Amino acid sequence: MTQPRDPGKIGVAGWVTRLNGKWELLMLNTPHIDLSRVDLFKGLDDAALEWVQARLTSKTFATHSMILTQGQPGEVVYLIVSGTVKVFSTARDGAEVIISVLGAGDTVGEMSMIDSTGRSASAITLETSEILWMNRSDFQEALERFPRVSRNLNMIMSWRLRFSTDLIQSLATLDVNGRVARQILAFAQKYGQPDAGGHTLIPIRLNQSEIADLVGASRKRVNQVMVHFKRQNLIAVDADHRITVLDAENLKQYC
Repeated sequence: MTQPRDPGKIGVAGWVTRLNGKWELLMLNTPHIDLSRVDLFKGLDDAALEWVQARLTSKTFATHSMILTQGQPGEVVYLIVSGTVKVFSTARDGAEVIISVLGAGDTVGEMSMIDSTGRSASAITLETSEILWMNRSDFQEALERFPRVSRNLNMIMSWRLRFSTDLIQSLATLDVNGRVARQILAFAQKYGQPDAGGHTLIPIRLNQSEIADLVGASRKRVNQVMVHFKRQNLIAVDADHRITVLDAENLKQYC
């Protein structure tokens, strides 16, 4: 087992070892994490991953932990290892506007690392979440040292812009059924994992309130849509609010 050159960079929650030819972060009471599967680090070689892991700090955040606050200075970038994080902004009247719901592999807070301005939004965990973070100087050095990280960051920003564009289009052109269906399919495309039955499990936690805020509808109306989709055997929802897409082709008919 190979320990990090500076154990304090990882903290007491884990250590790094090489398994199956890949550097992985091992955390107590969590699955093995392959750092190369974090979107920001995809495509990096072993030497680059070793450099990155020595500059990461890890922590387990409880449900409803605020990890960044709108308007505050941005000093670190966060990388979601497991769990679900809601990104939202607060309007002047105090109303909360959900920007996105993110899961494993996603990056949070990178904009402040690029433009050195305050946080444009807040982020809170929706369930117990394992999160890594890197400070500003190390993040900027990573961008300069590893062109692949810069390209990955461009891809992340491009996906978010495309996601936002699709959401705006759906709000303008689709009814609530269509907006919910498109949102579920987008999450399935981004995070979906095949289950034992050949269906697509969305591993992030999505309750009806979050879906309602994302699609601009009431929770009551979203509940009606979800019940309809379940009765049509298009989706299934477990007790932890994780959606499984059972019939993507027919779900697309609503979009």
